[in-house]
Amino acid sequence: MAEYDYLIIVLGMGFVTYLPRWAPLFFLSRRSLPQWFIRWLDLIPAAILSALLMPALLTNGEPRHLDLLKPELLAAVPTLLFALKTKSLGGTVIVGMLVFWLLAQI
Repeated sequence: MAEYDYLIIVLGMGFVTYLPRWAPLFFLSRRSLPQWFIRWLDLIPAAILSALLMPALLTNGEPRHLDLLKPELLAAVPTLLFALKTKSLGGTVIVGMLVFWLLAQI
């Protein structure tokens, strides 16, 4: 493949990555969005994080089955409580690592 082909591929990948991020900003920045829509958008990061974490915390094996005694889940509960109480990212990471380490020692 020639260098020109690589350049076209990289530029094309950049375009298809940039366009979906640019379009909403361009079209919605001059509009006033309804309050219910703004509240709904605020929930998206939590929903994505939950969708990524819950299968890893609650299921095990192939095919997947529910496992409520996984060390990851047992470490996540006190870590979540600490995070909700303190709102400290660094402290939450340390508590999570410490609790997971302690569970591995048992």
